[in-house]
Amino acid sequence: MTYPSTALTSTTEEDRPIVSRKNRRDWLAGYLFVLPDALGLLVFVGLPMLLALGIGFFEVDGFGTYKFVAFKNYVRMWNDPLFWTALRVTVLYAVMLVPALYVSGLGLALLVQRGGRFETVIRAMFFAPQMVSLVVVALVWQILLVEKVGIIGRLAASLGWGAVSFLGDPNLALITLVVVSVWFLMGFYMLIFLGGLQDIPGEYYEAAKIDGAGPVVSFWYITLPLLKPTSFFVLLVSIVMAAAGGQVFDLIYVMTNGGPVNATAALIVYIYKQAFQLGAFGYASAMASLLVVLLMLVTLLLFALTRGGRFDHD
Repeated sequence: MTYPSTALTSTTEEDRPIVSRKNRRDWLAGYLFVLPDALGLLVFVGLPMLLALGIGFFEVDGFGTYKFVAFKNYVRMWNDPLFWTALRVTVLYAVMLVPALYVSGLGLALLVQRGGRFETVIRAMFFAPQMVSLVVVALVWQILLVEKVGIIGRLAASLGWGAVSFLGDPNLALITLVVVSVWFLMGFYMLIFLGGLQDIPGEYYEAAKIDGAGPVVSFWYITLPLLKPTSFFVLLVSIVMAAAGGQVFDLIYVMTNGGPVNATAALIVYIYKQAFQLGAFGYASAMASLLVVLLMLVTLLLFALTRGGRFDHD
């Protein structure tokens, strides 16, 4: 007599090789699709990071001379007050910029998610700065913010604020750069959040409306929880960008060059000056390596706090 469990086991064992071969083909196809990007990351990101880590233990003059100095560059970093100033500026910039980008990007996405003609025009308007070179954007804003000459400076004077130096006042310069950064980047994050919002099934909102839930309740209990993967991506990308992205470097270098009195001297700008203006390539590589390690720690912390953006039931 053949028991149903035995028949089930026999059938499963017969089908297993076919399933395994299909899984292997799927995995192979997936790896082949990922391979070009993986090679690009290895060659243009991974290897330079390892090279910078190694150069951090040398004294390099830029003319082919390498002198092994062990941890001398890191000791110099510990005793360098400008390094700590640059690190503090970077942290302040990120603390102000990341929440502002999250709120502005999500707010704009909620504003234009319906996709009508008017919303489409708004999308294009807010994304338009991304189509312009950031150096051009920085130069235009610098002209607008020039004290007593720029349009914004004149407007501030006409409102009775007096002669406001947005880029020359140490108390205003960093805040001004954050505002310009948000203006430039919020359209990009708007599109990311818009993609996340469009993936949320409309049936959830209809059911909530039937149950008497208002817009605020629906946003808090439906939109935000289901935006966890998108929120994780936005937070991760914006943190890395705020600490070491090309946006922060271009804006600061063009608009203030780290001034006034190092009030906007972010760490990425200080690393550039040490390497390409002072020729301290070893010291700059040591600081760059430390910055990468700090970003990795922040990323691990973000993964731990948000479970990598996964839902609670995953």
